[in-house]
Amino acid sequence: MRELVSGVTLLAIAVPLNIGYAQIAGLPATAGLYALVLPGIVWALLVSSRQLVASPDAAAAALVASSIGGLAVAGSADYITLALAQALICGVLFLLCSFFKLGFLADFLSKPILVGFVGGLALDILVSQVAKMLGVKIDSGGEFVDKLVGLFTGLGNLNPWSLLISLGALVILLVGRVLARAVPWALVVLVVATIVVVLSGAEKAGVSVLGPVDAGPPKLTWPVIDWSMWLALIPSAIALTVVTMGEGLLVSRSYGEKRGYPTKPDRDLFAFGAANIAAGVAGGFTVGSSTSRTAAMDQAGSRTQLPTIVTAVGTLALLLFGTALLEHIPSPAIGAIVAVAVVPLLGIADFAKLWRQDRFEFAIGAVCFLVTLFVGSIAGIVVAFVLAVINVTRRAAAPAIDTLAADGDPQSSLLDAAEPGTATAPGVVVVRLAAPLFFANAETFGKAVRRAVDSVEGVEHVVLDMEAVTDVDVTGAEAFTGLHAWLTSRHLDLGLTRLRPGLADRMRHLGLLDGVTVYDTNRDALATLPPPRGHGDASHADA
Repeated sequence: MRELVSGVTLLAIAVPLNIGYAQIAGLPATAGLYALVLPGIVWALLVSSRQLVASPDAAAAALVASSIGGLAVAGSADYITLALAQALICGVLFLLCSFFKLGFLADFLSKPILVGFVGGLALDILVSQVAKMLGVKIDSGGEFVDKLVGLFTGLGNLNPWSLLISLGALVILLVGRVLARAVPWALVVLVVATIVVVLSGAEKAGVSVLGPVDAGPPKLTWPVIDWSMWLALIPSAIALTVVTMGEGLLVSRSYGEKRGYPTKPDRDLFAFGAANIAAGVAGGFTVGSSTSRTAAMDQAGSRTQLPTIVTAVGTLALLLFGTALLEHIPSPAIGAIVAVAVVPLLGIADFAKLWRQDRFEFAIGAVCFLVTLFVGSIAGIVVAFVLAVINVTRRAAAPAIDTLAADGDPQSSLLDAAEPGTATAPGVVVVRLAAPLFFANAETFGKAVRRAVDSVEGVEHVVLDMEAVTDVDVTGAEAFTGLHAWLTSRHLDLGLTRLRPGLADRMRHLGLLDGVTVYDTNRDALATLPPPRGHGDASHADA
């Protein structure tokens, strides 16, 4: 029973939001409703997550509008056809990602990048919704600056009825959320606002309404467009796929961990692919993941995908018997509902937290936000990946490289860093690299070991602790070879400890173990190495 009630709640949330998101995308209301039927059923049957809700969301709608807006006129037949084709391409990309097990790519979208990218899209959406709430006409498919200018210059033509409806909607949504979160206030707003419009004649006073909505179930179709148009849609489809993958897999995993059940990222990618193909052939548009609806279902106690099935059946019933009820829904009310849903996506609290925690991470999010907002969504996702690579490389380029200290304690694990210029034991320096050895830190590694050797008198043996080194690339191998040659020229021998089996095979393949002694542990190396010349028979400290 709880799952059925959750399904009714999801239906009440999804219908008004999807109508609003369809309008953001430049598509008819039916596109948002169709995306809840066949795609929802396919998703529920295939996904590994028991709770993640898949549906068009604000970010996906904005991406659809910004990418297709330059190829066709919003609302035209060609525009709708392109949206279907875009969903199909996304579906194929998701299936390919699933087949090649590329779910790890989602890890490249760090939180600052997602916050910045989604925040930029959210602000762009918010401007359009504010204009709708005020009854101001702007080009919703235009650039952000153009829409902002259009909003301010059009304030003189503000429609008082639209303003009153949107203010009433905001009060109901915001106060209702505080009083009773379980009530589907978005649905209440639509019902009350529609009654007000019908009884007051506000439509004659200039209030925009949804208009006629085609009745009937989704019809299976296939978009017929030129190959050049298919190719033109690929970049935006890649952006949609990446964003959905990053957010969807993260939310799926977090709720799985929270509720104690396993999730399978590659299976979830397959479900996203199948759902988007279903959207493309059934009149919907690109399906992403809905964090807000997933949270609502979790709060309602749902632990299965049954609510998604209930929503699909309920939406189908609405399309068959209830589309006349949608005709007089006022656009200001839809704008208020979407605006309230979008405001949390601005990431204001997240940006404030990033500012306190890490200024560089804040800068990454801010750059991604500004590029997405002022240049475009495709540029935003490209910059997001570039920033991700820069951030990873920056951190890996300066790993911890420590000379380790032995204190004579047989139980010591030899993990503490020594002061600069300190030998690990007489004649021996043990150095630990806490990262893979690759192109970004190869030179830093070589300089650090040379500096550790030069800072200590009487060094005869250099030992590298390899426990934290998981891989060596070709550039890293060259640096290692150069370091070995430098040590040999100074009559110093090189040893390695705690070498992982996989890394040992890799280094052997690269020819890096020739003339190098491999020890099991640091303690084993210090016990085995002979005392330095002139040190008599003094034994090394056991560490």
